[in-house]
Amino acid sequence: MTAFQPIQTMQRAKGEALVTLDADRLVRLRTEGSAKAILPEGPHGREVVFLNTSGGLTSGDHLRFGLEMSGRAVATTQTAERAYKATGLPARMDVRLTVGPGGWLDWLPQETILFDRAALDRRTVIDLAPGAGCLALEAVVLGRAAMGETVAEVRFRDRREIRIDGQPFWIDPLALDASALAGSATLQGARAFASIVMTGEAPLDPLRAALNEPGVTGAASAFAGRTVLRLLAADGWPLRRQIIRILHILRQGRPLPRVWQI
Repeated sequence: MTAFQPIQTMQRAKGEALVTLDADRLVRLRTEGSAKAILPEGPHGREVVFLNTSGGLTSGDHLRFGLEMSGRAVATTQTAERAYKATGLPARMDVRLTVGPGGWLDWLPQETILFDRAALDRRTVIDLAPGAGCLALEAVVLGRAAMGETVAEVRFRDRREIRIDGQPFWIDPLALDASALAGSATLQGARAFASIVMTGEAPLDPLRAALNEPGVTGAASAFAGRTVLRLLAADGWPLRRQIIRILHILRQGRPLPRVWQI
């Protein structure tokens, strides 16, 4: 009689971290699974730092971060998020950030690193009440050039939405696969890219003058009550240096969250 071995299924990482702030007061902090949130004290307002203790995302993983707030705050991630080779379903990541009337949020996650054959679906929604505003960054790096890593295949579906009083203000979808990596109308062989959007129209001259990092191509525009920057780079390090320079201007010299400086 043949003994059949049970099929081994890989454990999937699930996690949810939800934070509610009333000005500088913590109202709620709930975490489950691999998602955590910490609130370090800082001299420049409240900081919320989300983290994924599983070390990265792969097939079937699902991570959720949520923040409801009033007043002013900065939210970020403890380190770069990593999406590893997929063996089945894509990993999922959902971010929901809600800002009360007159509030302001700087959403400044560190970069997402996509490794070869990664598959990730991500959605970020920022809901702004009337009179609220935000500054939002997303940066993506395809492999780590310093480690000799290359990305030949990838599946990345990303959607960012900013709403004001329930109405769409900014919708930025992205579908990235192997054909887009070298396309002349897409990445043109770049291996790192970022977008920055802010409610309100910032002066463009200082922003454009700051787009001078070697190895980075960028553009800045301001229209219809928003400021938008797009950046392309050959590697993540010059991209990061350029992002820091731009954020220094948009944040009027306020220092970045401490985890960015580690």
